[in-house]
Amino acid sequence: MSAEDKNDVVMIQLDRPRELRYGHKAIKKMLADSGSTIENIDIDNIDLEELEKYIYYGLLSDAKKNGETLELSQMEDLLDLAPNYVHITEKLTEALNIAFGGFTVPEGNPEAPAELSANGTGKNP
Repeated sequence: MSAEDKNDVVMIQLDRPRELRYGHKAIKKMLADSGSTIENIDIDNIDLEELEKYIYYGLLSDAKKNGETLELSQMEDLLDLAPNYVHITEKLTEALNIAFGGFTVPEGNPEAPAELSANGTGKNP
């Protein structure tokens, strides 16, 4: 997998470095489980159970890719293996910003492209 393919992935250190990613499937499951909507996600006021769920859904693709079966009941112990609580919340915020088009640009991503001219060549008239 090239670095370009990993632009939507945030690495979180738990029992091992894990990919935290919120694709369509993860977001759909997370919102259905929480009974929330995209507009109602409030990271600043998240409780610990919601935090566990949000991280859980973001880790499912990593677990699948590594042949693991990840259960929500494992999250409490898994999050205890993080370097600190700030690491968890920062990585969650970063991953959700990437998924929902937040204002942060992940390291290694190019800045927004220059505005294209009407003919689509990208050259000035």
